[in-house]
Amino acid sequence: MDRMFRVLGFWTGIFAVMFYLGHMEQTALLFFGQTGFFILLSYLKLSERMYIYIFGAYLTIFFVAFTYWTTFMMTPGGTH
Repeated sequence: MDRMFRVLGFWTGIFAVMFYLGHMEQTALLFFGQTGFFILLSYLKLSERMYIYIFGAYLTIFFVAFTYWTTFMMTPGGTH
């Protein structure tokens, strides 16, 4: 299970680099932070159950934040 968190860290790192190259610095910083979080967790040698709990908490926080952002913060029509 620790290897899967390294895989998550790898892919969030790839996304962070792509966001940075696309001049989306704030999003890139968010994904670099997630990359560090996943890589750090992968080396803690936790039990498989604890990794599942952490991943479930991560998904819950993400979905709540994403739903809040898309419902209340995004403006209709995509004004720039």
